[in-house]
Amino acid sequence: MTDIRERILILEDEKLLRMTMRKRLEDEGYRVFEAATGQIALELIRDDEPDLLLLDYKLPDMTGVDVLRRVREMHLDTSAILLTAYSSIGTAVEAMKLGAHDYLDKPVDYDELLATIAKALETTRLRREVRRHRTELVRLYGIANIVGRSKATEQILMKIRKVADSAASTVLIQGESGTGKDVVAKAIHYASSRADKPFMNITCTALTESLLESEMFGHERGAFTDAKNLKKGLLEVANGGTVFLDEIGDMGAQLQSKVLRFLEDKTFKRVGGSVDIHVDVRVIAATNHDLEKMAHSGSFREDLFYRLNVVPIDLPPLRERKEDIPDLVDHFLEQFNRDFKKHTLRVTDEAMACLTRHDWPGNVRELRNIIERVMILEDRDEVDVTDLPEELVQRAGPVEDEDVADDPSAGRFTNCPQTCGTIFHRCPSAWTPSVWRAPVWTPGRLATSLLFCIHLTISTNQVILPLVQGFFRAKNCIMCHQA
Repeated sequence: MTDIRERILILEDEKLLRMTMRKRLEDEGYRVFEAATGQIALELIRDDEPDLLLLDYKLPDMTGVDVLRRVREMHLDTSAILLTAYSSIGTAVEAMKLGAHDYLDKPVDYDELLATIAKALETTRLRREVRRHRTELVRLYGIANIVGRSKATEQILMKIRKVADSAASTVLIQGESGTGKDVVAKAIHYASSRADKPFMNITCTALTESLLESEMFGHERGAFTDAKNLKKGLLEVANGGTVFLDEIGDMGAQLQSKVLRFLEDKTFKRVGGSVDIHVDVRVIAATNHDLEKMAHSGSFREDLFYRLNVVPIDLPPLRERKEDIPDLVDHFLEQFNRDFKKHTLRVTDEAMACLTRHDWPGNVRELRNIIERVMILEDRDEVDVTDLPEELVQRAGPVEDEDVADDPSAGRFTNCPQTCGTIFHRCPSAWTPSVWRAPVWTPGRLATSLLFCIHLTISTNQVILPLVQGFFRAKNCIMCHQA
């Protein structure tokens, strides 16, 4: 059985004191380890991270502060209490800078020690909870959530990585509604060194201009009616992190001017205030409008556009990158299987063909909503055409033989005037022409196609290598090589 008691490591070179402390702490229900030197303590910490360190300052091989410094270099969440008979302000300050929870003098008052230990362990629990929360945020919103194989998606991912690793303070994301502008913004934040700082989302269309100004910049007490208390704005709260200005193309002209001034020197005044406040934030703006056209027409400040457009990221609509649809579908299946505790394994080729034929005016958001609806309403291990919304199937249209136009090898194969057509129709019914007509090739479809080639080889005594080579050459019939 796993021992879930909280673990305390005592680092003390005086054996009698060490044993006494151990006995008192074990009587309180703690799991206690001990070490007489800093080196032994560091080895124990590497093997099994404790919840709390009780560090003597003066040790045979190093000081307790040296041990604490090395522990912090390991990026552990362990709290520490420094114990010493040689108290000094300098030692206390150094220990606190390294994150020590407290500093106690010897001889130890055990009542005080136990109270301090309880507080320090609570700090450890909070640190670990924060770390788990941050890890979950990276899982939910990190760069791994942007999936796709198209060139456009690859270029977007490359830009995200470069921006995240840089000191770029302003990014402009443009794209139609539903293309994932907020997903890209969060991916930049959580892939950067700012990931442990706040990500603040400000939707410019959600509030009136005056309320939006107060929300962004904050206000002083008495700045306007009902401003009874000082309020920090989201720019101030996000210090060190990222501010996402969504739908900035709809921001009013007066507020555009104030945002421009802020972007120039990262300082602002609260509404009703007179003191300049400096913050360090990355500003990511997003819009579904063409800001350049708006700037030239005068409906958006031209100087603000150029200040925002330091690093532009354009997100193409889903209809222009349909090769991403299978990866997106698999991603959403995995997500909703986890969220809904279901076990849907795949989408049939016919259903995938229907999904790829649809124009997706709502882009990735629409696709996600369709998959979510299907996962809620269906309980089978695969998604078929009959599971898709009727209106989507009607708009996508039937999968006809004409769909093979983009796959010349499949067309020549089925229409070959030689013996190939006869061989094809002799195959079992499971090997339907839809295998060859798949508009987007996935690993599953490729495997199915190769298995079909193997079946033909067994049925006709043909050699598999020329068959597969002929299929991928797509110049002649893949069986008899007749044009």
